[in-house]
Amino acid sequence: MGVGGWAWEVRGGTGIRPLRVQGLWALPIDAAPIRDAAVLIGADGRIAAIGPAQSVPTPPDAETLDYGAGILLPGLVNTHTHLELTGFQQTASEQDFRRWILSIRRLKQARRAEEFLEAARRGLLECWAGGVTTIADTGDSGAVIQALDELEGSGVAYHEVFGPHPDQLEETFSDVRRRIAELSRHAGHRVQLGVSPHAPYTVSGPLYSRVAEWAHREGLPLAVHIAESRAEREFVSQGTGPFAEAWAARGIPLGQRDGGTEGQRDRTGMTPVGLLDYHGVLGPDTLCIHAIELDDSDIALLAERGAAVAHCPVSNAAHAHGTAPLAALRAAGVRVGIGTDSVASVGQLDLFREARAAQAIAKLSDEQTLALATLEGARALAREQEIGSLSRGKWGDLIAVEPAGGAARTAPIRAVLQAAPQDVRLTVLGGRMVHRRAPA
Repeated sequence: MGVGGWAWEVRGGTGIRPLRVQGLWALPIDAAPIRDAAVLIGADGRIAAIGPAQSVPTPPDAETLDYGAGILLPGLVNTHTHLELTGFQQTASEQDFRRWILSIRRLKQARRAEEFLEAARRGLLECWAGGVTTIADTGDSGAVIQALDELEGSGVAYHEVFGPHPDQLEETFSDVRRRIAELSRHAGHRVQLGVSPHAPYTVSGPLYSRVAEWAHREGLPLAVHIAESRAEREFVSQGTGPFAEAWAARGIPLGQRDGGTEGQRDRTGMTPVGLLDYHGVLGPDTLCIHAIELDDSDIALLAERGAAVAHCPVSNAAHAHGTAPLAALRAAGVRVGIGTDSVASVGQLDLFREARAAQAIAKLSDEQTLALATLEGARALAREQEIGSLSRGKWGDLIAVEPAGGAARTAPIRAVLQAAPQDVRLTVLGGRMVHRRAPA
């Protein structure tokens, strides 16, 4: 299988052979780096052994791979993608956020269902080529969860919900329940279905409440774009700005931001995060995407409710939205992972680049930065018991990276952080080789 000139190998089905991979270093994430290391993944797709190469057995039926100068580490976790938008790179240069949204809407309206599915498949393969083995995706076409199911991927697909007008409430909620029921056939094994009431400027207060209450009752994880821009905060707290003007032009009553009517309640000082909490959206199963425009009370509220954050520094900069308070979120104990957002925002899905950007923002150590892209991302998705580190019993999600330069010999974590997607030589997902890059 090939995309963009890259070589791919996908091994599907049951009864895979054990796989033993050797490299110059292994970075378990939850333990110290191991030099001249090997990882053994059993036929059940889980890690059976990791350690110095001489201590890791080679079963007689195992497939063996030796990446002599390579660095072995867990598959990366991308906590925010829109893979159905694959192919929309032409919009990445648009900085005006409202014009960008309108451009995306026009492009989506022109794309057919089969094209969304092809885009999702291609996007998933490109994630694997870039070292990402688990994704958290949002979209409304249903294509990504179908692609995850077909290609035996790993991740959560949040079905997006839109409905700013109060008159849409019953119709929209009925449609959401119908679509979730339809898409649920693709969930299972390592694929999870969730729901995503999109953002305060596209979802009414009553719809937030209805979807959140239903999702919590049904055990569906939630994701929401929140506190992404100053315009959003102005809209929520003051009822003014470009989003308020757009609502007024469509005849949508501004009181539906919080479920009341104008004059019923003083909204002075209400923040987007406060709005979510008022409607019962925040909780341990809630992923807050972007979370840039936060004050101290917002951060404390996120920590108190146990919500997680998907931090997308390159996308945030591309749309000129500012810098999220990553250090403060981490200090408060908020679970944070990093995400790329879509190619429509950033051009290329490169989690190594996102990690470097996050490191610069929060002045993180190399170890902390690599954990953001692996184990901390897994924690943000409540999957740290299954993925995010090279630990016995966890899924055999592993990548082999061969960065350019000589840092790999003495500073493997630094070398990985300096890598790019094209430096990923091998991607293994649950013991299956889903990407192998042919030698240059």
